[in-house]
Amino acid sequence: MLAYINAFFFVQIAVVLGIILLKRNGAGAAVPHPPRLDAPPVAVGTWTGLREFRVIRREFADRARTQCSFYLQPADGGTLPVYKPGQFLTFALKVPGGEGDENLGEATIRRCYSLSDRPGSGSYRITIKRALAPLDRPELAPGVSSGHFHDRINVGDVLSVAAPAGKFLLETDADVPAVFVAGGVGITPLISMLRWSLEEQPGRTVHLYYGVRYGEEQAFKTELAAMAAGHPCFHLNVVYSKPGPADRQGSDFQFTGHVDLEMLRRTLPHGRHQFYICGPAPMMESLVPALVRWGVPQKDVHFEAFGPATVRLDSASATDTAALSGLPLEIRFRRSGRTLFWDGGDANLLDFAERHGVVVSSGCRSGSCGSCETGIADGAVHYEHTPDYEVRPGHCLLCVGRPESALVLEA
Repeated sequence: MLAYINAFFFVQIAVVLGIILLKRNGAGAAVPHPPRLDAPPVAVGTWTGLREFRVIRREFADRARTQCSFYLQPADGGTLPVYKPGQFLTFALKVPGGEGDENLGEATIRRCYSLSDRPGSGSYRITIKRALAPLDRPELAPGVSSGHFHDRINVGDVLSVAAPAGKFLLETDADVPAVFVAGGVGITPLISMLRWSLEEQPGRTVHLYYGVRYGEEQAFKTELAAMAAGHPCFHLNVVYSKPGPADRQGSDFQFTGHVDLEMLRRTLPHGRHQFYICGPAPMMESLVPALVRWGVPQKDVHFEAFGPATVRLDSASATDTAALSGLPLEIRFRRSGRTLFWDGGDANLLDFAERHGVVVSSGCRSGSCGSCETGIADGAVHYEHTPDYEVRPGHCLLCVGRPESALVLEA
């Protein structure tokens, strides 16, 4: 009798287990569970259009208080997509009058600023230098966007932001030493690359050459010193062009002068390096071609200019049909009332316009943000590479476009 009772008991257990397994697996296939309604959103790496971000913190990056960092998080509380080191954000800003005139109402401008922190740090950080009128041109207006950030954007404010973009990216081959060369606020995309590299590739040899006028204007001074002290593969070279009375060579800075080819040749070890360069026009226009003439392969020279810098490499394809034929093309800027002639000597239509004093909006200067999008009333424009930004029909991007024919532009 006891044996029958035990058998009956085990049969019941087997039946219950069978029912549970059948419900879980069906006919041998997994049955997906419905998603939890309260599950956190999944990071997708980007978003379309503009998204609202709230400023959660702001702090000055230098003792002179000329460069201010703004920390951003999604206003909707959603996911913060991871970006690539070296990318930038594009902002749609409502500013008084568009040019700082309080009496002209509001206007919307678009500006691009590099992300200045390691991806995955929990917030987006941008660092903006207040743009003043040049010392030799005091009649020029100061920077509208930089002044707007410094004077009006505070913790709690909400900004409209496009997704991270840009092609100035760090190659991830840890066997090739990286050389970062920054001039002034050009440090911003490079410190993002540097922080990522030290975190993800601690054994990779990296060099930073960072040129500023003097110690008061050196951004991230404490941050850089801590990174150099904690990573033996990181070699920090700070260069002051005009050291102040309190600046001490050997502790505050290593070299006096400017970062140039001779300094790199004198201080870098022999062998292959990948160069990443970002800075003002004079540095970019001299150093980048000099590296190529020195023998550095173009694939190992990565650069991004800020401001109206034109970098031309000797071996680059800089001619077009108009230049080869010797027939200048008429370029008419309708709103500006200027008629000029393209001879193929400029890298793109944005450089051409700026060289002739035609004022046009610009941002990334790489075909990613759309700030320089301009209507085409007549003619055609071509691109050496398809822009990242989706250009509207009947429009062109001046920063990466070159004329195929005579043009009438709305700018």
